Amino acid sequence: MTRKATGAAALNPAGRKHRFGKAWMHDHVNDHWVQEARRLGYRSRAAFKLLEIGERDRLFRPGIRAVDLGAAPGSWSQVLARKLGRGATIVAVDLLPMAPVGGVVAVEGDFAQDAGLAAVEAALGGRDVGLVVSDMAPNLSGIDAVDRARGVHLAELALEFAVAWLEPGGDLAVKMFQGEGFDGFVRAVGIHFAKTYVRKPKASRDRSREVFVVGKGFVGRAGDGSGAGTG
Repeated sequence: MTRKATGAAALNPAGRKHRFGKAWMHDHVNDHWVQEARRLGYRSRAAFKLLEIGERDRLFRPGIRAVDLGAAPGSWSQVLARKLGRGATIVAVDLLPMAPVGGVVAVEGDFAQDAGLAAVEAALGGRDVGLVVSDMAPNLSGIDAVDRARGVHLAELALEFAVAWLEPGGDLAVKMFQGEGFDGFVRAVGIHFAKTYVRKPKASRDRSREVFVVGKGFVGRAGDGSGAGTG
């Protein structure tokens, strides 16, 4: 099975280094979730966001095929590997190289371009998947309108990928930011899934507009909205 690339380059969620002040660094080092990540061997505190969403919305079905978009540094891939088990096929995709995660196939490339999409397809053996997750976030410009537009674009790329690759009944979890474009994106997810949820995990910082949109029960690629709804 061949899928067409979206024709738009995906932004790398970890492509730019940021300068943080001492106060931020102090809060980060003493953060409960940062400490828990170190204790449990996760590469970042983001692991707990997927853990909470996955348990609440029953995303973790052992043995399924799953794709982690914007995977670096790999904490979500670690969660998938631990929760889906040895029989699962897990493909992690990012523009940046990622240290190996046991049980995960890493694809270094842009899934929105032909070469990167071909590498993903090869890793999946051309087969549909049961779960697509995306923790992608844009490189911040400091211009609010630009950053919001970039965030929406990345979420839309993840949804487009999911629609192309999910098997019937499959699930999606994608990072999104509240603000302009948010409601439209949630409606777009609802077209393709039986149920749509918006989640704010405990590990998400209170001051962040970050939320996660979950699509449960992929209803197909026709996009006619039959059986779709929100919950």
